[in-house]
Amino acid sequence: MRKFLLILLVVVLALAVGSGLFASVVWGRMYEPFKGYTVAEQFVEIPPGSGTTDIGRRLVDAGVVRELFIFRAAMWWTARDRSLKAGEYRFAEPMNAAQVVDKLARGEVHARRITFPEGLTIVDMAKIYEQRGFGPAADFVGAAGNARLITEVDPQAPDLEGYLYPETYAIPRGTPAATLVGLMVDRFRAAYTSDLQAQAAAQGLTARQVVTIASLVEKETAQDHERALVAAVYRNRMKIGMGMQADPTVIYALQKAGKYDGNIRREHLQFDSPYNTYKYSGLPPGPIASPRKASLEAALAPADVPYIYFVSRNDGTHVFASTLAEHNRNVREFQILFFRDKRLREEREKGGSERPGV
Repeated sequence: MRKFLLILLVVVLALAVGSGLFASVVWGRMYEPFKGYTVAEQFVEIPPGSGTTDIGRRLVDAGVVRELFIFRAAMWWTARDRSLKAGEYRFAEPMNAAQVVDKLARGEVHARRITFPEGLTIVDMAKIYEQRGFGPAADFVGAAGNARLITEVDPQAPDLEGYLYPETYAIPRGTPAATLVGLMVDRFRAAYTSDLQAQAAAQGLTARQVVTIASLVEKETAQDHERALVAAVYRNRMKIGMGMQADPTVIYALQKAGKYDGNIRREHLQFDSPYNTYKYSGLPPGPIASPRKASLEAALAPADVPYIYFVSRNDGTHVFASTLAEHNRNVREFQILFFRDKRLREEREKGGSERPGV
């Protein structure tokens, strides 16, 4: 009997020592930093509804976790197996299994950047949204049709054209278009400050008029020093009842009709659309693009100048004029003669390149 008890004691002690050694190995593996991938960055997508086994296998296959068993042990030890969140995760440094579980439990999903330059339309932005892999362009266009998001600022808005602020946004992959559009409208609200709203009210302008003028400014110049000058031209035309005669409005009208091929022709100036400011006087019905804050400010603080005309210098800047005669001289110099001389130079260069060798 004593011999049996001695053997039993030895077995129990052996099991205890073995269990301790096993636990020690598991503990060591669980907190041992690991990086089994060779690329600089490893991305792992955890789909919604994924079970812990599927999540573990994805992490093991990606080289983020050494073994599925160790991942399960880390979940058990941290008691966070029911807290793991779906999304795309970025890994770039060695991490132990417990750290990986913690990262997923806290939902540290990777935010991807998407940039919308100023002066774009809803359709332009939708193309960027799709090209960057965030979702179908149609989803963005649909979300941008929710005018209720801007009703408080512009009760007449049929959609969010002009109110999607141009900016760089950081959002997780799979973010619904409606969420991104909401962020963009919020950013516009922040840019269109209470001070700007007060200036608009003092000048008898609605938010829609301000944003429309700002969109014209945004489409006409990318030069900061010119914004107030361009705004002055349009505000001066409004004062005297002169048509805006803005080429970007014609382009926008043609785009909405699906008839823009990249060029404006003389007949397009008579294209029947309320957005065509050559055919219809006053401002177009609404914004033709999304302006940034500098253009909103320019619309409300135009330069104190008498200009009512401007024409491109073909270098990104413009020359301004107060009279039609002066404007016509500028058109001749910077448009007619400029392109005539350019064409002649190109013909001479082409002729010289085709001349046979001696």
